[in-house]
Amino acid sequence: MTEVPGSHGEVERLVAELGEAEAYEQRLRQLISDVRDRLAEGHHAEALSMLNEALRDIDCATDVVAHHRD
Repeated sequence: MTEVPGSHGEVERLVAELGEAEAYEQRLRQLISDVRDRLAEGHHAEALSMLNEALRDIDCATDVVAHHRD
């Protein structure tokens, strides 16, 4: 469904998309902090595992970064 630019529906969609992107950014920032902590503790394998899992999540979350139109 294509929405008219500036329409109420489009504004609501953009606000919701922005909220999702902000939540996604916060999760990534928390992950970076957690990985940094694991590395400081000497848990290198655990940190690497966390980063690999994050990369899988990023690959699966393209809809958060780019809106797909029908």
